[in-house]
Amino acid sequence: MNDFGFIRVAAAVPVVKVADTRFNTEEICKLASEAYEQMVSLVVFPELSVTGATCGDLFRQSLLLKGAEGGIKEIAGHTKGKDTVLVVGAPVAFGGTVTSCSIVICNGEIKGIVPHTPCADSIITYAGQECQLTGKALFSIDEATFAVVPGNEAFRASSACGLHACAGAHIIVVPASENELIMTELRRRRMLESESARTTSAFIHASAGFGESTTDFVHAGAASIWENGERIAENERFRMESSLTVADIDIEKIENLRRAAPERISLELLDRYDKIEAGSKCCTDFGAELKRRVEPHPFAPEADLDSRCKEILDIQVAGLVGRLHHIQCKTAVIGISGGLDSTLALLVAAMAFDRLGWSRDRIIGVTMPGYGTTSRTKNNATDLMDALGITSREVSIKAACDQHFKDIGHDPAVHDVTYENSQARERTQILMDIANQTWGLVVGTGDLSELALGWATYNGDHMSMYGVNAGVPKTLVRSLVKWAAENRFAEETAEGRSTKDILLDIVDTPISPELLPADDKGNILQVTEDLVGPYELHDFFIYNFVRLGYSPEKIFFLARKAFSYDEETIHKWLKTFMRRFFNQQFKRSCLPDGPAVGSVSLSPRGSWQMPSDASSTLFQDNI
Repeated sequence: MNDFGFIRVAAAVPVVKVADTRFNTEEICKLASEAYEQMVSLVVFPELSVTGATCGDLFRQSLLLKGAEGGIKEIAGHTKGKDTVLVVGAPVAFGGTVTSCSIVICNGEIKGIVPHTPCADSIITYAGQECQLTGKALFSIDEATFAVVPGNEAFRASSACGLHACAGAHIIVVPASENELIMTELRRRRMLESESARTTSAFIHASAGFGESTTDFVHAGAASIWENGERIAENERFRMESSLTVADIDIEKIENLRRAAPERISLELLDRYDKIEAGSKCCTDFGAELKRRVEPHPFAPEADLDSRCKEILDIQVAGLVGRLHHIQCKTAVIGISGGLDSTLALLVAAMAFDRLGWSRDRIIGVTMPGYGTTSRTKNNATDLMDALGITSREVSIKAACDQHFKDIGHDPAVHDVTYENSQARERTQILMDIANQTWGLVVGTGDLSELALGWATYNGDHMSMYGVNAGVPKTLVRSLVKWAAENRFAEETAEGRSTKDILLDIVDTPISPELLPADDKGNILQVTEDLVGPYELHDFFIYNFVRLGYSPEKIFFLARKAFSYDEETIHKWLKTFMRRFFNQQFKRSCLPDGPAVGSVSLSPRGSWQMPSDASSTLFQDNI
């Protein structure tokens, strides 16, 4: 059974009775059984969960300490024959002192004891077993590795979280007993988010809850699971019953992200740690049920889309402003088709000129109607240019292409790749020559999705003098134009038609290169997504292949979870993506300059380096 690099984990918060080790042990065993039934491989309990965290000076009582030890022995016996690894908190007496410890248990054995205060490593007898007491331990569950950082330390500036991650821990286990005060939850979330992102790790946090003493403080029983800055599961605080928060952590994702920044791992540091095999993964069927959300639109998630759009537009504008200011050109020249990509490039140019204090009439928008141009896109193009107050020019490419077909002996009735690409190259020549005429710079319109698929005519729309959309995938282009319509250009109008209305109509227009004639009703006949596949699928493939380094098999598995497309459709377009991504690399090897806006960039100048003749056979076969 393929686990696709996932491991099922849980943060458990049992109801406790302070100093009642028998009751607490039973609650822990109940949650452990529930976790085992859900095929959880690793369960984290709060600090001092066997006794309760608020025992105070009772921790000096031998009877309580013996009760805790007996509880651990019973919990260990309860796990016999089971693969689930438990991290349970208890007070442990050794070396003349009592220390809060995390005890790692699996299949009837205590695998190790991690003290929550500094002490020398040693071997002690506890709960009827010889146990390794160690402050620096990496526990392994097959390919997954975890380390323990107590809650009172995890959020300090001097936290060991980073050291554990640098030594190779994929998961940081945080057993806590923090009391709840106003703003505690916000601080905790911010710290878990930032620490998991900073260390490229997963965090499992479980804190003491109902039943702890309320003499001076309240414990909310907070539990959450994080992965590289993203919260993937969380419980409801202040519950009066025990809770088990379960999620599937992607160890392969953590590994692949770390490979992109190998300086984060220290082999020298690893040598200072004790390596302990805690157990093996439970035989979890992730295909039947995956306990995490798979984001179908990783470039344009709904959760923070508004702030994301603003930030990306600011990055694009800053990039173009920097280039225009540096070369001090007189104009910016853009081919305007009435489609999404050229619209976004034009909006970026307009905002860039506004920021520079330059008049927008120095932007030259060129419409170049050809054989497939429809009235809808042409009208939107001209209306948008008028609404934005730029200089517009129209240059038909039909006569030039007709002459070109005669020159090279091509039958214009044959609508093949020569027929289409000739139009794209003619348009690029026009833009370049107008830029020369006007001491200008050609602003490119091609986006990240087209570059990944090679869906561009080599030395046609593939080429420009600065590609402002090069880092923006197609699914995000639509969101950016819509956001700009509603937030940046909503007040601008021309001849009774608002810029916002024009932009929203462009957003609703089918994506097409318009290189083939329209149908007999003047509608777009050549719809890109019918030819190359849905862009939402391709953008999903791009992110998971380039950013996360997943195999096609895993991408297929995740796409089935994220989308409602049938398996045959996903399979078909994934094969198309892999084939085109490999055989079109030569187009990406000579891309114009353009700003990266996110974690995925295909620039050959360091972001994505790949030989143009790399074979896709291994990846195609994996599908």
